[in-house]
Amino acid sequence: MSEVALKDAGVREAEVISRSAVLRRLRLNDKIFHGLTRAAALAVLALLSGVIIALILGAAPALGTFGIGFLFDQSWNPVTEQFGALAPIYGTLVTSAIAMLIAVPVGLMIAFFLTELCPMALRRPIGIAIELLAGIPSIIYGIWGLFVFAPFLQSYVQPFLIDLFGSVPVLSTLFAGPPYGIGMLTAGLILAIMVLPFVTSISRDVFDAVPPVLKEAAYGVGCTTWEVFRHVVLPFTRVGVIGGCMLGLGRALGETMAVTFVIGNAHHVSASLFAPGTTISASIANEFTEAVGDLYTSSLVALGLILFFITFIVLSIARYMLLRLQQRAG
Repeated sequence: MSEVALKDAGVREAEVISRSAVLRRLRLNDKIFHGLTRAAALAVLALLSGVIIALILGAAPALGTFGIGFLFDQSWNPVTEQFGALAPIYGTLVTSAIAMLIAVPVGLMIAFFLTELCPMALRRPIGIAIELLAGIPSIIYGIWGLFVFAPFLQSYVQPFLIDLFGSVPVLSTLFAGPPYGIGMLTAGLILAIMVLPFVTSISRDVFDAVPPVLKEAAYGVGCTTWEVFRHVVLPFTRVGVIGGCMLGLGRALGETMAVTFVIGNAHHVSASLFAPGTTISASIANEFTEAVGDLYTSSLVALGLILFFITFIVLSIARYMLLRLQQRAG
């Protein structure tokens, strides 16, 4: 072979070796990345398992002492060591329901206004203002609710509701009693304000993703703005909207400090929304540092375990709803 041919063969061999080294390095990097991602996923499962195990072990003395009756007893007496979770569970569900009943429709309307009806000059300032609500610490909401919002409700809103619904059979029970200012209604309204940015931000993002041709076609056949919102925007974005609502509900179920300031922290169940109450997170925050005795501490840990399962059930229901909607859509 000539010298030129030998050089060409050497060059080709060097290129093959170089390419092989590059491929090996890429495969090694891919394996490392695959291992890191798997380790991260397993770490999440390990942390979740650790939390569940710690809660179960911590709640075992209380659950072993009171049994299933712990869920249906509203007594909470550290002196006699009689504890029940009914009042915190009831307060958590009621305040979260009030928050979602207010925040979801208001958030959806704000999101649609920002995406379809708001002038361009106001769209960005209003959107930033709503997102800033999510950045306010919860304790600030609690202080404002206790010193500003609760006195306003006590002086103006609650007396008006008592007079308005005093003769209505069911509503007279819900809005009965003296206007304390603080109570479950106040806590639910504060939670609605705190949840509103999450529902609005996610709904606005998914509303922006609706193809303009769908809305233009609806307007072209004579649909009103409400009909476009009801029959075009919401069906197209229902998965994202439900996800945003579930995110807000998760925030409402676990909120602590703001609720602690305004709910009254009373361990009893009342049909009136004006009455003081408590939630699971508020009870734990108020009493964990003062818990004396294993049974008292275990009862508080059992409340945390119940809140964990409530959140798990809510998220499971949301996931099931999303799967049904996807199957229905094909």
